[in-house]
Amino acid sequence: SSDLMHRQSIDSMSEPIIWQDDGCPHSPRFGDRYYSCAGAIEQETKVFLAGGIARALAWPVAVFSLETGFGLGLNFLTTWAAWAADPQRSQQLDYFSVEAYPVNADDLVRAAKSLQPSRENNFVCHAQIRLMAKELALAWTSITPGIQTFSFAHGSVRLILAIGHADLMLPGVECRPDVVFLDGFSHRVNPDMWSLATLREAVRHCRPGAALATYTVAKSVRQILAQLGFSVHKCKGLPPKRDRLEAVYVGAAVESQTLRVDDR
Repeated sequence: SSDLMHRQSIDSMSEPIIWQDDGCPHSPRFGDRYYSCAGAIEQETKVFLAGGIARALAWPVAVFSLETGFGLGLNFLTTWAAWAADPQRSQQLDYFSVEAYPVNADDLVRAAKSLQPSRENNFVCHAQIRLMAKELALAWTSITPGIQTFSFAHGSVRLILAIGHADLMLPGVECRPDVVFLDGFSHRVNPDMWSLATLREAVRHCRPGAALATYTVAKSVRQILAQLGFSVHKCKGLPPKRDRLEAVYVGAAVESQTLRVDDR
């Protein structure tokens, strides 16, 4: 329909970013920061790597990561760097991510350059992430609305990037994610990314034991994940947030229960 085509079109392939005085990137569209004021690398390692990919990196054949909200690409770059640094890594890393409002390639590089070393970071090399960001930026110049695949590390790392709204992109994706990162802007300013329909599509093909990580602990999100078959646990968050979520897929969705999505 014309409405569907309109929603699938991307208004801008260079989403504006405001770089604030403290070095954090801010989205005028959502009125929210792209990552924690505590620093991007701490967020990626403590919230997402520790809560997901670190459990799967040593799997012998392939790891498939699925992310909602590509943003500045730091989850992808940190995952790639952690995979590359692990001598027990899988043979293949496939990373699917969806993004409705892609940023400029220069901002991808700037975000990677702004990373500060973490006192507790044992996962990644910052210099390597910066080099990887330059590779990503070169590929980024050719992105178009829809699904496209970019290969890195001689084909051992594949980024499957869906440019479009998550509720339109995810139903067309057939994958068996081992790891799921939920990293959209806050549910208060971007509720569609955290809706029942979007989360169901994001996790519908998870493998048994698949790990899920997110910074949000909103009650509505916890309820939906639990009823979609996840064992959900609050963990210590990254300041100023007190908590974050880790979850493991343990069984089929509980379709018979009423899912409450309006309870914050």
